[in-house]
Amino acid sequence: MSLISLEDVTVAYDNKINILEKFNLNVEKGKLISLLGPSGCGKTTTLRLIAGFLEAKAGKFTFKDKNYTNIPVYRRNFGFVFQNYALFPHLNVFENVAFGLKQRKVPKSEIRKRVPEMLELVDLNGFEDRFVTELSGGQRQRVAIARALVINPDLLLFDEPLSNLDANLRIAMRVEIRRIQQELGITSIYVSHDQEECFSISDEVAIMNKGVIEQLDSPSVIYKYPKTEFVARFIGFTNFIDFEVESSENGKLLLNSNHSKFRALKTNDVKVNKSYKGVIRPESIKMKSYIENEKQSENSIKGSIKISTFLGGLHQYVVNTELGEITVNSDREPPYDAGENVILSLPEDKLVLVEKG
Repeated sequence: MSLISLEDVTVAYDNKINILEKFNLNVEKGKLISLLGPSGCGKTTTLRLIAGFLEAKAGKFTFKDKNYTNIPVYRRNFGFVFQNYALFPHLNVFENVAFGLKQRKVPKSEIRKRVPEMLELVDLNGFEDRFVTELSGGQRQRVAIARALVINPDLLLFDEPLSNLDANLRIAMRVEIRRIQQELGITSIYVSHDQEECFSISDEVAIMNKGVIEQLDSPSVIYKYPKTEFVARFIGFTNFIDFEVESSENGKLLLNSNHSKFRALKTNDVKVNKSYKGVIRPESIKMKSYIENEKQSENSIKGSIKISTFLGGLHQYVVNTELGEITVNSDREPPYDAGENVILSLPEDKLVLVEKG
């Protein structure tokens, strides 16, 4: 049973263009779900709808089997961690964390107990009397998290909480967010445009595009087996080859592209006699020098090196083939030369078919 359910929800700003239309999402209790996608895809709109900052034109929002569609924000016991921290500069750390408790008229004795507990959880012991202007960006974000958690929320919402931090601090803070979420077992929804950030902390990731979830899966499944061309491009696939499925048997597919035959494992729901994009990562392709009259193995194609780029531990090559340009990463030493003829092998367990987009 889902803790959170959005059913056929439609949201528009100023009652004009729909940002979400018949949008659906289910989140299980105790999970951290990330909403990931480019600007304008609807991820922040979804978060603000759940928080109660936006109203739906249509559809239903259910939380704990109760209809929350029209429940105002102040009656939703949700913690919200904002992108810009939203801390009060004239209050010290203790007072910032205690703010939500005071608004709820929690007894002072209980406040004096719960605030230090939250500061200990976010590793800010001894910072109670400091003002937020005296804190680093990472420390301010910890205060914001403590303030969201101190009210014992039923749900924790994050709106791009690390976007204002430098790269090294982002890595450290995402580890802390995951630690805190798992330690408390609190259901969380996390919005970001950063793929690595979402993949590193999430139980599941929803890849959004134009107000629609194109794929909702674990990070490892999305990374290995994208379902659509949009998802594949968004998460970093660079090789896209047109294939037609000729047959499907025993979990394997026979593919045709420009009269070349290939095989692939059936990882997505594909249909025979239909065209798809085949995607494969540059590091998954095996490459060797072409030898005249050598018999080519299955799933291989001849090509010629067009461009070579040094990436540090390896070289990246753009290879001209009859299927189009294919990008390959290789650590071969000495590196291949421009114009050199090569054979590319596409392992059947790394070649994935996706819906064209």
